[in-house]
Amino acid sequence: RLNADNARFLLLAVLILLYMLCGAAVFSAIELPTEREAKERWEERLENFTRRHNLSRAELRHFLREYEEASVAGIRVDDIRPRWDFTGAFYFVGTVVSTIGFGMTTPATVGGKIFLIFYGLIGCAGTILFFNLFLERLITVIAYIMKSCHERQLRRKGVLPHNGRRGSGTSEVDSLAGWKPSVYYVMLILCVASLIISCCASAMYTPIEGWSYFDSLYFCFVAFSTIGFGDLVSSQNIRYESQGLYRFGNFVFILMGVCCIYSLFNVISIVIKQSINWILKKLACKCCHRCQRRLFRSRRNVVMPGNVRSQRNISIETDVVNESDTDGRRLSGEMISMKDFLASNKVSLAIMQKQLSETANGYPRQMSSNSKQNGFSGGVGALAIMNNRLAETSVDR
Repeated sequence: RLNADNARFLLLAVLILLYMLCGAAVFSAIELPTEREAKERWEERLENFTRRHNLSRAELRHFLREYEEASVAGIRVDDIRPRWDFTGAFYFVGTVVSTIGFGMTTPATVGGKIFLIFYGLIGCAGTILFFNLFLERLITVIAYIMKSCHERQLRRKGVLPHNGRRGSGTSEVDSLAGWKPSVYYVMLILCVASLIISCCASAMYTPIEGWSYFDSLYFCFVAFSTIGFGDLVSSQNIRYESQGLYRFGNFVFILMGVCCIYSLFNVISIVIKQSINWILKKLACKCCHRCQRRLFRSRRNVVMPGNVRSQRNISIETDVVNESDTDGRRLSGEMISMKDFLASNKVSLAIMQKQLSETANGYPRQMSSNSKQNGFSGGVGALAIMNNRLAETSVDR
């Protein structure tokens, strides 16, 4: 019988596959007609060119193939900056360690390719660790600000004294120590922050790079999400107005955008995990009802149906109350109350290795009541770090 983790994994794999199939159908319907039209126009232009200059199609195609090889090496028709001067190489390593990988610059020598393998191995790992630590501190700041606003609202209502001490006998004050901001509020804040950064960066790219504002927004998402198609790449012209200031602003915007989008992706992944847990619980409840009905039908001659139904209803109602209470807390998005955030922000490699080893070997994991209620236990890598931080944080008054 599949356990909960395997069921969650299989359901997520099926949903991702369906999501990819739907995306492929949509993009194929949108982009395929344009691709066919462009190919027809190109074939017509190629035919006219060979006829006008009395060239064979084979010779022209051979020449164009050589130009494609030169283009890969960094040769362009328009004037662009050298790809492998110091500033160009610095831009390249930035796209490597951030896992963006635009593809406009690639090493052509064997030595460069070998060095890239080892350089990217260490650089990508260090940058991912930096993103994780940035995510922890960002959640710390957001949780602290939201909890301060919540306490201020309680003081305005007169529930919490102005000196910050909790009174006795008030349920809202008693629950303030374990108060956690909603995951949806954190997701909204990260969405707004990412949108503001993207809009400001697009306002810079539009006049300097000569792109439309929509193309600039498109570039911001592709770059900040580390997808990095390479169809639009910033800071590639040989000259800019205020060139030093622009390149510094480009670096800052890309760094801030990647950090925010990375954090946003991790928060969205927790929401997806909650949704999957909810779907699995609904499926499990339906399966349990069907199995119990079959059991009651098979044992109808042994036990009176009325007595069985009454006992079954009592137990199921009790379980549903408990589960609904738990689900209410989990699906309401309660997420953060900073317990150890402000005290310690270190990541223990030994603890992470132990958790990964126990997960791989199938050992039972002990979860606290808060982690069970909030549904943030488990995960590997950035999701595991975020789950632990979001489930265990609180501030003692």
